[in-house]
Amino acid sequence: MKMTFRWQGEQDNVPLRYIRQIPGMTGIVSAVYNVKPGEVWSHESIESIKKQASDNGLEFEVVESVPVPEAIKLGNADRDRCLENFCENIRRCAAHGIKVICYNFMPVFDWTRTQLDKKAEDGSTSLVMYQEQLKHIDPSSDEISLPGWDASYTKEEMAILLKEYRKLGEEGLWKNFEIFLKKIIPVADEAGIKMAIHPDDPPYSIFGIPRIITCEENLDRMCKIVDSEANGITFCTGSLGAAKKNDIPKLAAKYAKMNRIHFVHMRNILIMDDESFEECGHKSDKGSLDMYEITKALVDNGFDGYVRPDHGRMIWDENGRPGYGLFDRALGATYINGLFEAVEKSKK
Repeated sequence: MKMTFRWQGEQDNVPLRYIRQIPGMTGIVSAVYNVKPGEVWSHESIESIKKQASDNGLEFEVVESVPVPEAIKLGNADRDRCLENFCENIRRCAAHGIKVICYNFMPVFDWTRTQLDKKAEDGSTSLVMYQEQLKHIDPSSDEISLPGWDASYTKEEMAILLKEYRKLGEEGLWKNFEIFLKKIIPVADEAGIKMAIHPDDPPYSIFGIPRIITCEENLDRMCKIVDSEANGITFCTGSLGAAKKNDIPKLAAKYAKMNRIHFVHMRNILIMDDESFEECGHKSDKGSLDMYEITKALVDNGFDGYVRPDHGRMIWDENGRPGYGLFDRALGATYINGLFEAVEKSKK
């Protein structure tokens, strides 16, 4: 297992020299952030990240993410150009030693939360998704707004996108996803890159927008579209775990055995009866997921790839991007390292 840490470039509040000091940390997960989705990354930009990581004793072997533009997901007139550019980005990443590319096929936004700073009893704050808060938003409104959304699109652009995706529907999105996979997976296979799709977060439809990477049935459907190990999964425990029907240790074992898990995001969540959830400390007894059993399922079925602690709480009065502070994610990395060491040694 290789422990990694998300680093969002030079604008990140967490410097590389701090990441290097986390016990067991081998590398960073990053991307080129100053290029619009659908455009080509320069060789210089990829190499710059690699050099900055190397100068701090870290590897750069996982890209998170190469964004899939709306043109591809919606299948509009600009799709073919964007597909060619996406394939070129795969080749360019491979040329600079990248082994895994994480991406997602979520319409409009990569994640949805109703609050970014919910305060817990211990004084920490975290991201939450409360169904009760969603009820106060009119899904037919052209001015839907949730935390983290407004900076990405204007209200007018968002209104258009929401209408287009509702019209497209789930099967329409699957059709465009199939076109995407059949185009990019052969390129990735030839380049030696493992593509790893991130599940939808949360794994169910919101405001009538289709979501398709949500459960075992749909992951199986995805794997069968192009039956190649290059067509793999970013196994995010917190995203898949937000739906009670998803048995996370079972899914971890199944897809690890199939050699389809190329990257793991590990975090715990506390799930409510109505499938609202709160992000919480990584330890099993802090949430609804058994982190030991998930780790055991991965190790017992041959997983030996890249792992990163996913979202963390904001603790010890740290300021920064919600979910992406240093302190709690560093604690999470150390806890996860301990789980892997314990499980791996128990097998000897």
